[in-house]
Amino acid sequence: MKRYSVFAVAREAARYHTGWERAWKSPEPKKKYDVIIIGAGGHGLATAYYLGKNFGIRNVAILEKGWLGGGNTGRNTTIIRSNYLQDPSAAIYEKSRSLYEDLSQDLNYNIMFSPRGVMMLAQTEHEVRGYLRTAHANALQGVETRFIKPDEVKKLVPIINIDGPRYPVLGALWQPRGGTARHDAVAWGYARACSDMGMDVIQKCEVTGVRQEGGRVVGVDTNRGAIDCDKLGIVVAGHSGVLAEMAGFRLPIESVALQALVSEPIKPCMDVVVMANTVHGYMSQSDKGEMVIGGGADGYNNYTQRGSFHHIEETVRALIETFPMISRLKMLRQWGGIVDMTGDRSPILSKTPLENCFINCGWGTGGFKAIPGSGWGFAELMAKGSSPLCDEFSMFRFREGKFIDESVAAGVAH
Repeated sequence: MKRYSVFAVAREAARYHTGWERAWKSPEPKKKYDVIIIGAGGHGLATAYYLGKNFGIRNVAILEKGWLGGGNTGRNTTIIRSNYLQDPSAAIYEKSRSLYEDLSQDLNYNIMFSPRGVMMLAQTEHEVRGYLRTAHANALQGVETRFIKPDEVKKLVPIINIDGPRYPVLGALWQPRGGTARHDAVAWGYARACSDMGMDVIQKCEVTGVRQEGGRVVGVDTNRGAIDCDKLGIVVAGHSGVLAEMAGFRLPIESVALQALVSEPIKPCMDVVVMANTVHGYMSQSDKGEMVIGGGADGYNNYTQRGSFHHIEETVRALIETFPMISRLKMLRQWGGIVDMTGDRSPILSKTPLENCFINCGWGTGGFKAIPGSGWGFAELMAKGSSPLCDEFSMFRFREGKFIDESVAAGVAH
């Protein structure tokens, strides 16, 4: 793999950019791999990357039924933060946030990480108490957050209306080292690095069955033939229940659509990420000037990846009270992603009843921010059978009553 650099750009410019190679190969599947990862989104690619980097496991295939990064990785609002309440959550999200800071250098690929800061508004007295509690928990966890007063909120976000008639801004939980990154670039950077290590990223390869013998996984059936493996990782977000059924077990999750939209581009007016639970919306401004807007998940189970009018109406109507200026903007585009929700709103990174089959799912609306940490921990779990980042996120915690309740820490009420 040729390294990307300013010198490489200059060299290719001099020869009319005729020397660039493909970022990753598109090989035919081999008959057997040490590890197969189902799902070439951010979490699956990150898992493969850290299997190779941290444990030297490079005979790996990442299978994707569509195109690389075409699921939730390419459909989210790119928010990165780690100010979660529960200790296991804070640990894996903070690991992820810290990895994001150096990920461009690590992958030799610009993921456009922007540590612009993430603000979670408190617009009721109940939220003030909740965020103060989270700030104290974060202090004990070593996560840099603090509760700020309304005047500082206004200073950081001049376009905000802090004297709303229904929900005035009473303060905010502020994480200055949170931010955003370019979602596509994260997937592309990991894919390029995996391909450079000799791994096979195989697109348009749909898994149609999971083969097992004596309670142990031995391979998968695909629309491109049978492929054997010693270990299998299922990392398919909203379709996790479907793949789990193929493997012979059930998951305590449900799949719903989460929608988002962007406005027409405007001049820079907001350089932080703002999340507002009470009015049920969140917003940031992209590098191109678009206002990136999201809200709550749909209220019914579905597998759609389209937007709908009720989301525009509910989410934008709520945000206009806090940000009056957006009432004058036109919508540019809208989309949806299929998110997998657990009962305690925390993920599953776990062994399964099928030996040597592992599953990574249940990230709900917070999957993008967790990609590097999820991949780091899940790779360790697959390689060693245990991981400090993952052990408490076992799928069996629901049977044992060991919930990791993050329902109130989601930023918006999902």
